[in-house]
Amino acid sequence: MKISSMTGFSRSSGRCQVRDTLFDWAFEMKSVNGKNLDFKVRLPSWLDVMSLELKSVAQKYFERGTINVNLDISADAETPKVKINEELLNLLSETALNLAQSGKVNMPTAGELLNINGVVEIERKTYDDELIDELKKVLLADFEKCCIGLQNDRQKEGEKIAEVLGGLLKKISDIVEQIVEKAEKVPTTIAEKLKQQISEFLGNDINITEERLAQEIVFLVNKADIREEIDRLRAHLKTAEQLLNSGQSVGRRMDFLCQEFNREANTTCSKAADVQIINCGMELKATIEQLREQVQNME
Repeated sequence: MKISSMTGFSRSSGRCQVRDTLFDWAFEMKSVNGKNLDFKVRLPSWLDVMSLELKSVAQKYFERGTINVNLDISADAETPKVKINEELLNLLSETALNLAQSGKVNMPTAGELLNINGVVEIERKTYDDELIDELKKVLLADFEKCCIGLQNDRQKEGEKIAEVLGGLLKKISDIVEQIVEKAEKVPTTIAEKLKQQISEFLGNDINITEERLAQEIVFLVNKADIREEIDRLRAHLKTAEQLLNSGQSVGRRMDFLCQEFNREANTTCSKAADVQIINCGMELKATIEQLREQVQNME
């Protein structure tokens, strides 16, 4: 399974004859981001029974995303038949004529008479259960093709996401190694800064033993130690690479991994005793946010 986006579009159409009726239809599927699989379908009322079956087919191809499905279907024998209630029309015409001759009302037009409720009845074609069952089989097979089309479209978008993710993970790795390089100089920097501060605030006459100075330096170095955070960031990078190469749906796990990346970046910034490391940490956080934005589109 390739990396798949949650956005995509697919359309399929078909025609078939069931008994004496020729049906034409078109399925349209649109997919956008969603935490879970949210399946919304719009069908003609006489095919509402298909909703659950369509969802069952879609679940074979998709795990996440908001998917909207629309089915337009028409039949060559669907022209409605118009039936005139002649008995009612004759009665109304006779009554209207009598009233008009007595001068009580004006004689209504034919259109006004036909517009009276009950005069014109429209008979629409209905389909029995057996015909609908035959039609459903054909429609479900075509809907499966539409699902495959949407899956392919989402995977094409996923290929673009994978390329961007690869670049962002490479950038995160480079920033982490820059932090490592700068962190190696931190003990020396802390020692020089501490000695300078002692000299500035206490003067040269204050006698501080080398042992006491070493203790303070060790305390400050331990406080600024970010080796655990670096190790975890490297481990997260390795996990991300494994997930992207797993061939599975990994959107949720990558989203969680972004949270872990961000946690380690925050801790690195808060513990850093060097402004260059802090600057790298801020760049790291910005890159992780870009990564998270892309991951939000993954299935």
